[in-house]
Amino acid sequence: MKELPKAAFITFGCKLNYSETSEIAKSITESGFQRVKASENPDVFIINTCLVTKNAESKCRRIIGQITKASSKAFVVVVGCYSQMKAEEIAAISGVDMVMGNKEKHNLAGYLTNIEKKIRPVIINSDIKIENNFTPSCSVGDRTRSFLKIQDGCDYFCSYCVIPHVRGRSRSDTVKNIVENAKQISATGVKEIVLTGVNIGNFGAGTNEKFYDLIKELDKIDDVERLRISSIEPNLLTNEIIEFVSSSKKFLPHFHIPLQSGSNKILKLMNRKYEKEFYGERVRKIKSIMPQCCVATDVIVGFPSETENDFMETYDFLDKLDVSYMHVFTYSERENTTALKIGNIVPVSERTKRSRTLHELSDKKKKYFYEQQRGKIAEVLFESKNNDGFIYGFTENYVKIKAAFNAELINKIVKVKLREIADDFIYDVKL
Repeated sequence: MKELPKAAFITFGCKLNYSETSEIAKSITESGFQRVKASENPDVFIINTCLVTKNAESKCRRIIGQITKASSKAFVVVVGCYSQMKAEEIAAISGVDMVMGNKEKHNLAGYLTNIEKKIRPVIINSDIKIENNFTPSCSVGDRTRSFLKIQDGCDYFCSYCVIPHVRGRSRSDTVKNIVENAKQISATGVKEIVLTGVNIGNFGAGTNEKFYDLIKELDKIDDVERLRISSIEPNLLTNEIIEFVSSSKKFLPHFHIPLQSGSNKILKLMNRKYEKEFYGERVRKIKSIMPQCCVATDVIVGFPSETENDFMETYDFLDKLDVSYMHVFTYSERENTTALKIGNIVPVSERTKRSRTLHELSDKKKKYFYEQQRGKIAEVLFESKNNDGFIYGFTENYVKIKAAFNAELINKIVKVKLREIADDFIYDVKL
């Protein structure tokens, strides 16, 4: 019997990319390929890329080059956001055979009938701005957790962000389809489902369905044990959503709410949809009814026209606000974004300095949040990997836990008492 051709996948970027890679892999294996690891001498490499920052783009380009050199006989396909924006640039990398945009990547299986190396790369890339179709996906392979795509694209056009240009306008799945997908995921033994997308709070835009409608229906599914909301915009995080999560037995007390700046001047230049006072009110609302809720945020430092006073305004705002930790991003110039027209560029050295300062504040906030959990009883969902004799997991409110590895703990929800914080903000528990 002839051995099936082997395909390996490499994914960069967000949880959404990982869910889409899983869906692409499923269609490719159904068409006659076997999925293997990158180290298993694959016949085809599929690289799903990211473009959100200059560093992400550079990393993608570097890894693509390394793969084409190390696996010169493999058919190399590059898909995703970097491909959507800069197809010609990727095609110029020696050894790349096919470049596909975000619209076409979901039909990749149909283009792999001939995987002989190309003299000239094939570029398949259409205008994503007019894309109205939604392609569902969910991550597979992790027995513990699945990222379920509910929405794609964005209508916001924040001045620093290239995502609307590479993923198109906001579009969503239906509540009915998502509920059915969640049931199927749960039937595989997955304990936790994370709702993901580009702007999930904008779910149902242009229809009569809303994000609140979706979470109410998902909460009714008997077999789903845990549901987690990924990043949601503060202006779309309504009181009814917060209050629903607080009373739900399935949705976990964990919100990721991007702030980006604590200066109203900078928020306006960023074309954000709120002011810092509103953001603060959202966090206080959450903490008033869910005191132990994990509230994470995103912050961008070094945005054009951000003065030292603007930065300190952000620092002081976050220092006083009860957020659990921050993802700190150094502003990165992106093509086709209106931020390029603002001027008053912050020197890279100053951006780096500000980033370091906020990282230190984030560590301080996270330490305080973890210390608040000491002595509490929490339910931990343990993951499947053996990491140097330890097994890791997360509590309902996203506190990281480690314990001595025990295969019987894999994909189990276990009650533990949080006693001692080890290095890197991890609770070390004894079972």
